[in-house]
Amino acid sequence: MSVSTTEAPPLAPPLPPGTEPAPGYQVLGHLARTGWLDVYDAWSEERACRCVIKALRPDHRGEEGPTERLLREGRWLRRFTHPHLVRGYETLEAPEPLVVLETLTGETLSHLVHRLRRRPAATDVALLGVQLCSAVHYLHRQGLLHLDVKSSNVVVERGHAKVLDLSLARPPGPAPAGIGTCCYLSPEQARGEPLTAAADVWGIGITLFEVACGDVPFACPGPATGSGGGSAGARYPQVRYPVPPIASRRRLPPALATAVDRCLSPDPSARPAVTALAAALAATLPGPGRG
Repeated sequence: MSVSTTEAPPLAPPLPPGTEPAPGYQVLGHLARTGWLDVYDAWSEERACRCVIKALRPDHRGEEGPTERLLREGRWLRRFTHPHLVRGYETLEAPEPLVVLETLTGETLSHLVHRLRRRPAATDVALLGVQLCSAVHYLHRQGLLHLDVKSSNVVVERGHAKVLDLSLARPPGPAPAGIGTCCYLSPEQARGEPLTAAADVWGIGITLFEVACGDVPFACPGPATGSGGGSAGARYPQVRYPVPPIASRRRLPPALATAVDRCLSPDPSARPAVTALAAALAATLPGPGRG
């Protein structure tokens, strides 16, 4: 008896250089492919400058959920204005859904963490935290939680940080279990509990821990991103184990170490408010808080 198997059709390649995904835009190169998006380096004729285009992967075109998720992010980024948040230029629904963003010339924190031989100075860690708090506080004032603050969603150029990617952003309240990125999401995100600003405080804390120490505090055996399914305790170590004090990995000024540790309390109510965290981090800087 033979058993037939159905193989998934091969995924279409990204758009080649020279393609015009929409009038006035030309692809210069392919930057990245995620689980549902293609990201391109592109040229804007109207602005006479480079830009970044986010488009649905070929296998997700026409799907209502990913389409709305992409367009929603584009609408938010066009409306929002903040020095530590990536700018959105345009959102197009046809001929294919596209979001056009500013080109950032710096490096992601995740790249910097693995490229640099020496860990950043404590003052650089604190300054980064102040800037992340500023962007996150602004989003909270707009009624949104980011829910995916992590090193690969932050670009830094000459000490100036910008937060990327609002594709998972949503108002406070109920959310699916596992929304976010495995090694970075808070315990309450993993469990599918109602979410508050404290979830983003955790994201800031885990990002600062990684930048200061060179890695996140625990290995995550689960998938890179999730939306539920399975036992949260089995998939997410932050549900089972407390985060070790940052002092166990690196010597930092006590006030800075305490600020990071408080962000990573398993109890959301024990974490500081974003404004209080920003003030605590700014107090560790040699001069007035810079942001």
